[in-house]
Amino acid sequence: MQITMIGSGYVGLVSGACFSDFGHDVICVDKDHAKIAALKAGKIPIFEPGLDELVARNVQAGRLSFTTDLAEAAASADAIFIAVGTPSRRGDGYADLSYVHAAAAEIAEALQGFTVIVNKSTVPVGTGDDVERIIARTNPNAEFAVVSNPEFLREGAAIDDFKHPDRIVIGGSDERGMQVMREVYRPLFLGGKSPMVEMSRRGAELTKYAGNAFLATKITFINEIADLCEKVGADVRDVARGIGLDNRIGNKFLNAGPGYGGSCFPKDTIALLKTAQDFEAPQRIVEAVVAVNDHRKRAMGRKVIAAAGGDVRGKRIAILGLTFKPNTDDMRDSPSIAIIRALQDAGAEVAACDPEGVEQARAVLDGVQFVDSPWEAIEGAAAVVIVTEWDAYRALDFRRMKTLLAQPVLVDLRNIYDRATAEAAGLEYHAVGR
Repeated sequence: MQITMIGSGYVGLVSGACFSDFGHDVICVDKDHAKIAALKAGKIPIFEPGLDELVARNVQAGRLSFTTDLAEAAASADAIFIAVGTPSRRGDGYADLSYVHAAAAEIAEALQGFTVIVNKSTVPVGTGDDVERIIARTNPNAEFAVVSNPEFLREGAAIDDFKHPDRIVIGGSDERGMQVMREVYRPLFLGGKSPMVEMSRRGAELTKYAGNAFLATKITFINEIADLCEKVGADVRDVARGIGLDNRIGNKFLNAGPGYGGSCFPKDTIALLKTAQDFEAPQRIVEAVVAVNDHRKRAMGRKVIAAAGGDVRGKRIAILGLTFKPNTDDMRDSPSIAIIRALQDAGAEVAACDPEGVEQARAVLDGVQFVDSPWEAIEGAAAVVIVTEWDAYRALDFRRMKTLLAQPVLVDLRNIYDRATAEAAGLEYHAVGR
């Protein structure tokens, strides 16, 4: 099938590359000329394991291409996916739909023959109705159907998620449009079984937000249980395993830490709250999740200060890991930002490193000494803090760490280390919920 992907960011590029790997002909469109030029030159603008090889293979096979000309790319498409950004709008927190609306208007002018317009972007309930109205108003003669197909990709594991999905959610009421979507995803039908879940368009839009809100709730729940564990002398890892083995609960997203971040959970929980307010259906649990998570990030900075003796003014603090999770360069709403700012507000000097996120971190953090290796960050520090659980930080030499630190303090905000081993090397070990 002929697929046009509008937006060559994280979702658009990963989705487009995977669709082309299925055998579809895919054109990725973006208004950013520099980004398209880089993609044509084989340079991938984001870090995602395996994406560079996937893109190169399908470009060479002639199934994947890049352009800034939406009209030409859309004219012959069977399905046009809208995969543009929907960031939180400044001032009120609503999802900014200006890019979605602009894409819809431009698509309308290029349509030739029946085409399925697919909302891949994360959008509030009713956005599909908006897209339908915009296209019908701009081009009254257009033959089209609008469907919702939210993405459920985890950064760092996006390709595997796309090719081996738990489910594919498709929302729409036009049977022609739904049949096109079944054909688009037919390569994922194994043994006659399909992971596709069909529903109304508004149901699909809400499913994305509800799913992310529920996962954010699990994270926040175990983080608050971790705080209680510290007070009562329990180990949150034991508690998490004890409840996670209940198949009604499951063990995923029960790792206590410094709070959630990234491109989805923070903005999607807030956008859900705004939608709920508009429809007079308050989401009190999600409201509490958002508030607790915001508080927790800076509280982790205070935890570091307490571990370092209660006063970090003029002291060097080593931060290992900046991105919101490993295997990505994404700094959006990363816990490291609030933690570092709390330390700086207390007068600390921060040295930080990350395998992939330093360039992105420079854009959001001032006054930080960015270094290339953990040992360079640790030397002379009053405490070393594990903020992101990159593999590169999982087997650090504790004895070497002890000799380099000005104070032998290790704060493990991801619970990746064993207390006894750290203490045997002479380190003062602090963890979360233990």
